[in-house]
Amino acid sequence: MTGKLDLDPVLVARARELARRAGQPVVDLARSHTTVSVERAVLRLAGVTGADPDGIPWVNRLVDAVVADVGLGHGVAAAVFDALAREDLTDVTLLAQKAAAGSVRFSRPTGKAATAARRAARRAVAAGVRQIDRRRAERDRLVKRYGDPKQRPWIYLIVATGDIYEDIPQAQAAARAGADVIAVIRSTGQSLLDYVPEGATREGFAGTYATQENFRLMRAALDVSSKELGRYVRLTNYASGLCMPEMATLAGLERLDMMLNDSMYGILFRDINPIRTFVDQRFSRQVHARAGIIINTGEDNYLTTADAVEEAHTVTVSQLLNEFFAHEAGLADWQLGLGHAFEINPDVPESFRLELAHALLARELFPDAPLKWMPPTKHMTGDVFRGNLLDGFFNLAGTLTGQGILLVGMMTEAVVTPWLSDRDIALQNVRYVLGAAGGLHEDFVPAPGGFIQQRAYAVLREAVDLLERIGGQSLLTAIAEGTFGIMKRPPDRGKGLDGVARHEADYWNPATEILEAQPAGVRGDVAGAGVTAGRS
Repeated sequence: MTGKLDLDPVLVARARELARRAGQPVVDLARSHTTVSVERAVLRLAGVTGADPDGIPWVNRLVDAVVADVGLGHGVAAAVFDALAREDLTDVTLLAQKAAAGSVRFSRPTGKAATAARRAARRAVAAGVRQIDRRRAERDRLVKRYGDPKQRPWIYLIVATGDIYEDIPQAQAAARAGADVIAVIRSTGQSLLDYVPEGATREGFAGTYATQENFRLMRAALDVSSKELGRYVRLTNYASGLCMPEMATLAGLERLDMMLNDSMYGILFRDINPIRTFVDQRFSRQVHARAGIIINTGEDNYLTTADAVEEAHTVTVSQLLNEFFAHEAGLADWQLGLGHAFEINPDVPESFRLELAHALLARELFPDAPLKWMPPTKHMTGDVFRGNLLDGFFNLAGTLTGQGILLVGMMTEAVVTPWLSDRDIALQNVRYVLGAAGGLHEDFVPAPGGFIQQRAYAVLREAVDLLERIGGQSLLTAIAEGTFGIMKRPPDRGKGLDGVARHEADYWNPATEILEAQPAGVRGDVAGAGVTAGRS
């Protein structure tokens, strides 16, 4: 889809260049710092698993022990594998257990010891990366065998009871009813936990804990559904919050297909330190690139706290920044599920035309990205009939503008956790609109110079103006001043700051070294062919 808005290519190129200028200092910051979660992700790739009797993961205990002895800024891999050799052990998890008991001390190896430790660490981490590669190849085989959904956009539906064993049959029922992507939303507050819980869980609140075992169980269940339905059913979870790099790693190891992954959500809505989250985001996106995972970004969240008309340009700015950050980390366009939302107050005159302008602007700025279009939530009142109508208009806007991923709106949004019957009615709404509209996006062309074109151009112009202002200060300053979602988050505050360290001169991370030397084809579009869901 090109040319429907007659966007000025010079202005579009200017917007991308300004996004690069605004984003590059943040990339430089991420490249010169590490976090406890980055280092834990490295050790998870090296094979550390399990938790102590109190539920604290061994990987947390091991990183804490290394940091106590040698600090965080050198990286933990060399010190861990040096201790492994000194203790004459082959199991990194056993080393973690001994470290937790206080029977192992860590130091910075030098000379031949350092060379040997680095060699052993890289070999162990490479084995973890190879497992991610195998899971990606497995996905490609299953998609080839079962096929993708015939229609675009893909229908994305949330399942989250708090109990993984209840989630599974609900997810399978949703797939039978037409859902193409199942998202298991996390338990309330998990993003603020500085560890990843272990095992299958049944006690989540308003969501289900994201754990490696829960990932494995749900993926296996949806593989059964994929075979039954003759189409590959995708699985989504969350790589956000204080454990973003670890979640990305576990998702790669267990073949998840999409991950919510946007540092701005944690910064703005969970008050996580900005530096911590930008560092974590870069590493997590490198893992997602390797794993062939589609990321979903969280621009829709801004419009739940700020006005969707007045602040529409902040969504565009964030999308452009997320595109730059994603490309720098190795993600291809087909992996960029950039977010936006249907959140204009329905009482605003011409609200639907404004929504069309905003959605079409995103579609034309990012023609090869499977954009994630979010349903109305802020202005749902509890009137389920009005809510179902709003969701119908949302679904229509999605198909008119060629969106890639359509999250199913619920008429009981903001009233109750949806019942199965609510999901069924919502899926009926989606199926009717997408079936009736068909390829209507091919025929939908706004009037030249008309309301929709003018509105889209105005939003793009405001986005360029804002990017110019950000470039004149810094992105961190803009975030601190409440530019996005009217939340003010300074870089020297927020949760998790104590888990950040600047690289020392001898900092070394074998995972980053491997991921930044990806073989030819891994970063390309070959594996992603067919998922540019918004193209027409």
